Amino acid sequence: MKNLFVFFFLISISPAFGQIPQQPTTGPGSATYQHDSVLFHNYAEAEDGFWLFEPASPKPKTTNLIVFIHGYGGYNPMIYGQWIKHLVRKGNTIIYPRYQKNVFSPKPQQFSPNVITGIQTALKIIEESGKHIPTKKEELCIVGHSYGGILGAEITVNWEKYSIPKPKGIFLCAPGTGPFKAGKLATYEAMPADIKLLVIVNEKDYTVGDEMGVKIFETATNTPHRNLIRQQLDSDNNISAGHNESYCVDKAFDSGHLNYTAKKALRITKTNAVDYYGYWKLFDAVIDCSRNGQNCEYAFGNTTQQRSLGMIAGGTLKELEVITAQPKQLSTVVRN
Repeated sequence: MKNLFVFFFLISISPAFGQIPQQPTTGPGSATYQHDSVLFHNYAEAEDGFWLFEPASPKPKTTNLIVFIHGYGGYNPMIYGQWIKHLVRKGNTIIYPRYQKNVFSPKPQQFSPNVITGIQTALKIIEESGKHIPTKKEELCIVGHSYGGILGAEITVNWEKYSIPKPKGIFLCAPGTGPFKAGKLATYEAMPADIKLLVIVNEKDYTVGDEMGVKIFETATNTPHRNLIRQQLDSDNNISAGHNESYCVDKAFDSGHLNYTAKKALRITKTNAVDYYGYWKLFDAVIDCSRNGQNCEYAFGNTTQQRSLGMIAGGTLKELEVITAQPKQLSTVVRN
């Protein structure tokens, strides 16, 4: 059972208001888009289903592939809707696996198998149905938030075992499982050596802390192209640093699943510099760097371009902290 909705979006940049910055006009995170609309396909009736998002206006001949893995309870894509829209309008097809029936079911041990089933089914439908835009599986990049970050790391380590395309780049946002253990690996040494790995944690994350983000970064020792980023509280500029900074609600992507997580996202979401110059910029740069070797300085290397959260009226926002893969720097990581 499938429903197809077409949402049209005009290219626009919201004017600055108070402490809300403008989206950059060029480079990673910018409002430079190839497409004006997003196709929303619902294959998510079951707990191992998925939503599929494709660019349109104009319709491309091919797309690049992203798997976007939600956090615990975040199976309504509305929660990350503005970010999804941003990525699709850049020319990407997004597979958004649903791995939960609700916040109580299934058990966490089933989360990873459900994500894998969703990815495999989506790729088969894209290839065989004749209804979807061909996508370049070999250009796969993965982004995951919270529990989705843990699942993204685990399936990247085990991509061959799961018979999915090998990811080129992966962005893990506040990865953690709270009180659960399923999905965690003892070590991430088997992370592919040639992958571009970026992990971001938040200074005031009282939901999962930074334990797993630090562990993934520290133990992925065979993956030299990796950085750990710490986003800090900036009270002077109304920038928080909690667990759900990646939330960016867009009601056009509402699947109708208004559980506790979705209602919380509606209540707390604010789209600001942490989105434009943080999550959106960083993942755009991971994508560009892993696919074509461009804009790497915006995602890796402890550069000014990577650390900057931009400027607002009155000054510069507090920069991101970056830890590179050099062993001598690991001792500087501060844990919550």
